[in-house]
Amino acid sequence: MRWDSLFDDLESQLEHELNADEVDLRAEEERLRIGRLSLRARLAALAASRVDGRIIRLELLSGVVVAIRPITFGKDWLSGDLVDGSRRDSQCIVPTAAVVAVLIDRSGVEPSLRSLAETPERLADRIGVAFVLRDLCRRRKAIELVTTSGSVHGTIDRVGRDHLDLAVHETGLPRRESSVSQYRIVPLERIQLVRIDD
Repeated sequence: MRWDSLFDDLESQLEHELNADEVDLRAEEERLRIGRLSLRARLAALAASRVDGRIIRLELLSGVVVAIRPITFGKDWLSGDLVDGSRRDSQCIVPTAAVVAVLIDRSGVEPSLRSLAETPERLADRIGVAFVLRDLCRRRKAIELVTTSGSVHGTIDRVGRDHLDLAVHETGLPRRESSVSQYRIVPLERIQLVRIDD
């Protein structure tokens, strides 16, 4: 009888240690998974969840907070509808380097940590912000360019590797040589937000 108790006790201890090792292993795997998450992945997971109607609030380098309903995530940028009371259906592009913080409440933490189902890589996943700005340049779209020092309205004339040329003109006017008040060469790293005029 004593041997049966001893073996039951040893079996119980062994099972407890095996379960503890398994729990520790799962916890370590989760720490490693979270350690590999990028800001882009967390933003995409948050946008895919239904928290806050898919609106993400971002604090930019200047301290300005913007609310965006994300549509596309690129290599180093995101685009979407800017949700502010001033303009209707305004679209924007935000370089992820311009994001100081993603402002969420407690209910948004867990969804932001979820891994999205493995989907084949899309072309947009590999496109950098300079490529997107070149497309705006090609289309001659009027934009509001928000930088670390303020905002200015104009049309992108050209985009280099690490900068763009902006022809500054009044809102609502087409880009004509006579309406351009100045030209600015802006480093891409200073861009916080590009608001696309409709």
